[in-house]
Amino acid sequence: MFTGLVETVGTVARIERRGVDATIRIACTYDHYEHGESIAVDGCCLSVTASGKGWFSAEASAETLRLTALGDRASGDPVHLERAMTPDRRLGGHLVTGHVDGVGRVVSQEKLGEALEVTFEVPLALAPFVAPKGSIAIDGVSLTVNRAAGTRFDVVLVP
Repeated sequence: MFTGLVETVGTVARIERRGVDATIRIACTYDHYEHGESIAVDGCCLSVTASGKGWFSAEASAETLRLTALGDRASGDPVHLERAMTPDRRLGGHLVTGHVDGVGRVVSQEKLGEALEVTFEVPLALAPFVAPKGSIAIDGVSLTVNRAAGTRFDVVLVP
């Protein structure tokens, strides 16, 4: 479980494709990783399979690459990172499982004073699960849905 509060930004160091699966190596500021530890990479729960000072690797299945934006990442791309929450930590965001359901796309952005309203479109199959004032995680970031209609919803980002 995660909170949707990004702890740091890492960089895709390498993606090694093996048929439909891949090994993703992430360079970041974390110093120690446990084999099997869960880390949210752009909101997607991945398990550490190897690590060293300032990096870790994880396996991504065909399903993970198909249902997340990780399949479109390339070396040098930044990714949001969050370690799994612990029972003694403040929640702060919302409960994020790291089981990504699909990829949406930005359809518009509009300034609202100092804020920015961003409208997204999601696949039709996901639309019934997006509710006004409900929680949603986008690239691992915990956000609140402002409005929702059909396959579109918007969030308001405040600096």
